[in-house]
Amino acid sequence: MKRLLYFLLLASFTANAQEPVFRTSADIYLGLRKLNVLGSVLYLAAHPDDENTRLLAYLAKDRMYRTGYLSLTRGDGGQNLIGDEQGVELGLIRTQELLAARRIDGAEQFFTRAFDFGFSKTPVETFTKWDREKILSDVVWVIRKFQPDVIITRFPTTGEGGHGHHTASAILANEAFTAAADPKRFPEQLRWVRPWQAKRILWNTFNFGSTNTIREDQHHFDVGGYNPVLGKSYGEIAADSRSQHKSQGFGVPRQRGEALEYFKQTGGAAFSKDLMDDVDLSWDRMPGGAAIRPLVNNVLANYDFMAPQKSVPALIVLYKALQAAPQSYWRDQKLSEVKDLIESASGLWIEAFSMEPYAVQGDSVRLNFVLNSRLGVPVILERITTRGLDTAMRADAAANKNIILVRSLAVDSSFPLTQPYWLREKMSEGYYTVTDQSLIGRPDVEPAFEAQFRISIDGVPFTLTRPVRYKFTDPVKGEQYHPLYIIPAATITTGPDVLLLPRGDKEPRQAVAQVKAHKDIKAPVEVELRGYPNSGPVRDNSFSLQRNANKQYAFQVSGTDRFTKTDTGLIYQNRLESALAYAHFKGTEQHDADVAMRAINYAHIPSIRYFLTDPLSLLNIDLKTRGKKIGYIVGAGDKVPAALEQMGFDVTVLGEKELQRLNLKSFDAIISGVRAYNTNDWLNPLHGKLMKYVEDGGNLIVQYNTSNQIGPVRAKIGPYNFNITRNRITDENAAVTILKPEHPVLNFPNKINATDFNGWIQERSIYHASTSDLPKEFEMVFRMNDPGEAPDDGSLIIAKYGKGYFTYTGLVFFRELPAGVPGAYRLLANLIALNQKKEL
Repeated sequence: MKRLLYFLLLASFTANAQEPVFRTSADIYLGLRKLNVLGSVLYLAAHPDDENTRLLAYLAKDRMYRTGYLSLTRGDGGQNLIGDEQGVELGLIRTQELLAARRIDGAEQFFTRAFDFGFSKTPVETFTKWDREKILSDVVWVIRKFQPDVIITRFPTTGEGGHGHHTASAILANEAFTAAADPKRFPEQLRWVRPWQAKRILWNTFNFGSTNTIREDQHHFDVGGYNPVLGKSYGEIAADSRSQHKSQGFGVPRQRGEALEYFKQTGGAAFSKDLMDDVDLSWDRMPGGAAIRPLVNNVLANYDFMAPQKSVPALIVLYKALQAAPQSYWRDQKLSEVKDLIESASGLWIEAFSMEPYAVQGDSVRLNFVLNSRLGVPVILERITTRGLDTAMRADAAANKNIILVRSLAVDSSFPLTQPYWLREKMSEGYYTVTDQSLIGRPDVEPAFEAQFRISIDGVPFTLTRPVRYKFTDPVKGEQYHPLYIIPAATITTGPDVLLLPRGDKEPRQAVAQVKAHKDIKAPVEVELRGYPNSGPVRDNSFSLQRNANKQYAFQVSGTDRFTKTDTGLIYQNRLESALAYAHFKGTEQHDADVAMRAINYAHIPSIRYFLTDPLSLLNIDLKTRGKKIGYIVGAGDKVPAALEQMGFDVTVLGEKELQRLNLKSFDAIISGVRAYNTNDWLNPLHGKLMKYVEDGGNLIVQYNTSNQIGPVRAKIGPYNFNITRNRITDENAAVTILKPEHPVLNFPNKINATDFNGWIQERSIYHASTSDLPKEFEMVFRMNDPGEAPDDGSLIIAKYGKGYFTYTGLVFFRELPAGVPGAYRLLANLIALNQKKEL
């Protein structure tokens, strides 16, 4: 039992790619060579895209080490260049991008529970959000399970990484290097793993922009070599891997030629010649390994690229010898590798799929199981099992003939929804709540169903596991695989995300609850908006929906003026409240609908589904607006247009053709989406038209853009040239000093004061305008700074140009508006009103 548990712990780290793996004879050959290498390296950093993919590819595919990347976070707090997802949803996207990268460079992927809460300037700030001991325990857990001989950090402990998360990752890695070997540290883990002491820990030094930490006296070697078996250099493989980080805009060119990597030791045994000095990489490090080595060499010596199946008998002998060896980490690891090689060399095709995207609780799903011995290796299929299904059988696989089994499976309420394990429980401020120790470190969502194929080859039993996928044919892309999800019979969503209830507006506003059926439902239902006392349940005794149909229920919601009495009079209190939609079905076995299902679909990653309660945010706010019509220039993607519509504006989305064609005078203000000038080359030739619009009395508001090698500004922005810096205010509670209290932006139509900066999330602002060389035409309105830093005035700059106004702002409206932050709405309303006349 202990041996089985140990093997399962190792297997639990394997990520399931959605596309089936097609191993070539070259892949099998490299796998055979890897059998003779018993060494491992763990690379560690803070975020997706921090990893050195060239080094990972080299270590995994040239040196043949078991190689892993531990990212402390899932990149939840970054910016998104391909859509409007933020926070948890961006973390789900970047998780899949990392897994896609690992499938290319050959490394494995792990995570801790740490949440990426946005840019952090110091590790001190980072550890105020992350529970330092908890995240350290996760790093120790991964080290104890993975048992690396060498640990490599991307960043140093001394701050040159430029991000508090980066430095914190190195601090935790060096602490974990020692703690993982200490049985007194996190002893609760020792039920499943044992203490592990890596041989050494190194820092992979770098030359990033103006920060060069490389020294010629550091240990270094070339990782840019060419692999003739793969037909690519490690620089080419690395570029393909890194280019999977599409949400970050990290597509890079393939590199060829010498590429040196440098290292500085930060702990452990000294080395002089190689990272693996004094590490036994041979079979001698494993009990019984001396008898295994000649068996491996025999398979290698006789391997036939044109007929890999000829190696199966020798691989079976090797497999049985490993089974007989004493249990150890490397015995189990190599047993798993040989099992995969037997399957690949046999040319076996094994898959489990459904032609439906969902398995619905209270319904049934049709599952298909296929086995084909394509190279004619004698295989006997004895059993297929999955949750709720056990089919004993005996079928001899004829050469290149499909064995197909189709079964309908009842999905009852005991089948849990397919939810990312890190989202099952309410998260803390700086980390996900995961109470199941066995799940910590795992990269991906657990499959809804896993099919076990029990087979025998030459009388030796094997159990081959496949996730059950959703398989379909796209008329353009061809055969496609996506995850199969278990979902509820019905889901419920609310809209809009934020419902504005302005002070003094006596007219009720409409909220909508939408019930969607995922199976045929016919039953009386009550739909209510819990948390809002003035809306009773809506009863629908004739509710009847077919699968995938939906029905909406409207609620009239009114605001209430709220005041607090002070010594100076009554102050209106801007308040954010929430209500939850809930649907109760009567007289049936249906589950009540109490969660929404969110879908994320991009071509470069598998489809993502997850479940959440979908609150309706009710924002009681003292808000006045001027102007009516807004033009919104599309950028990298944000949810600001929806917020503008809630404010009562008529929003027209402006792309290249609209900006070329339309008369801009009709717009009271034009606002550019986040990073619009980074992502749209076509804005440059339209600069003159936009400036003429401002000069004639228009109002152009430009939200943040980056100015660096990853996101260069691609067009002229304002009427006067100014520079964009990397300055930002990461403390969302940082004090804000008003520099020009009489400026219209602070007084019309809303009086802006310090309370309008209460309740901001994640940060104040990013990518400020440079104030050291700012043209005199610009006015600076706010001064703010992070603890210990000099004040910065570049978060909001405004210039009068002709009869109109131009504004550049790094204030993070794109985060604050969807979060329902009252002051963000009020300040944006004032920016929009800059060219409007005050009422007499």
